[in-house]
Order: sequence, then structure tokens, then C-alpha cells
Amino acid sequence: MTGASDIVTFDNVGLRYGSEREVLSNVSFTLYPGSFYFLTGASGAGKTSLLRLLYLAQRPSRGAIRMFGEDIITMPRARLPGFRRRLGVVFQDFRLIPHLSAYDNVALPLRISGVAESEISKPVADMLEWVGLTHRAEARPASLSGGEQQRVAIARAVIGRPELLVADEPTGNVDPDMALKLLRLFEALNRLGTTIVVATHDVHLLRKVPDSLIMRLDRGTLSDPTGALRYPPRPAPSEEAGA
Repeated sequence: MTGASDIVTFDNVGLRYGSEREVLSNVSFTLYPGSFYFLTGASGAGKTSLLRLLYLAQRPSRGAIRMFGEDIITMPRARLPGFRRRLGVVFQDFRLIPHLSAYDNVALPLRISGVAESEISKPVADMLEWVGLTHRAEARPASLSGGEQQRVAIARAVIGRPELLVADEPTGNVDPDMALKLLRLFEALNRLGTTIVVATHDVHLLRKVPDSLIMRLDRGTLSDPTGALRYPPRPAPSEEAGA
């Protein structure tokens, strides 16, 4: 059962598409607030399928999922859009709105949330500057390179400071320097309290965030190399001192 301090709990979740064999089997884990997780595994291990469950694009074939203290399985579909506003998602295929500029793509979550237009320009400009795209603010996705589209997609996902950020191979289309810069952006967001889940096949990234927890998928089953599935993260030294 999900506790008050849990963001997400999966309990013996299975997922199959049609009549095929399960792509995820007996998956159980808990995501804790303010933690940073890497989801790893070989191509075809089920990483993207697991992420689809996390960002509510897919319902499981069996098992239970609770998010922010509520049962996602029985939740009416009409309530799901409100839940999705608490999430940030970086898709592997970007999913930018083709007729909108980079600026307007990044601004979209704020506009959907009802932020006043007068309060949008500065955070959008700051975010575009952070990902190195100030000079491409008015460009539409078709004129952006793959790496530029990836950076716009990341800026859009994080601008609303979501409670949970789910990123599918977010550094796959950028050079190593930009990959590290984007990872530092995720870390900064994590320090503000966002729980981060980054799916990646790049083992070098795992060493870049020392306090990260690793969840490894192998043929649709989770292993637990860091104990992340059983135990909440240790408190910060200042919290331990005050305990």
C-alpha cells in the first residue's frame, strides 16, 4: 500500500500487448519523493513500456499501480488529464507540436496550467537559454536538428517543475557535453524536490549522479542492484543530524 511519502507504487504489475507474451512481468517497486532513478536494460527489455505506465499512457494487464496516493487502475479516465499535469515527460521521439515555435512548445505546459501570459516569457526565455537555444526560439521543429528538438522537449518537460519527471533516453541525440549539461538540469530539478526517472542504455551516465538509484530491467523483470526497490533513500546529513 502506498504511504503518504510515496510518489508511485507498482505491485506485481504485468503488461502484454494483445495476445503476445508479457513484456513486463511481476514488476514491483516504489518511487520516493526527491529521489533520482536510472532505469537501465538492454534494447527490448521493456524500458519504454514501463515508462508508458508511469506517465499514464498505458494501463497494465494486471497488478496494481498507485500514484500520489490514488489508485490509477480504477481512476476514471476523465481524471487522468489532471494527474498528467503533475508529470513531466521527455519522449524518445520528442513529440513537439509541429506548427508551434520552440518558444511556444516550451510555453505550452504553463499555458495549459493557466499561467498568465505576462508571467510566461521570463521562465521560457530562461529555460531556452539554459538549453542553449535562445537563438532558435522562433524556429519550428522541422527546422531544428534532432539534438535541438531533444533540448526543446526537455525544456518543455521541466518548465512546470513537475512532481515526477519521466525521461526516455533524454541524452540520446545530443553530444557528450550537452548530455552532461542536461543531466545537471535534471539534478537541479531533483534538488527542488522533483522525483526523476531517466531511462538510458548509456552506462556512463550512471556514474554522473552519485546518489542515483538504479533499476535494471531484464526481459521484462526488474532486478535491484542498489536496493532502490526495497528501501527509501537515506536522509541527507543535515536531516540525520536533526533526527
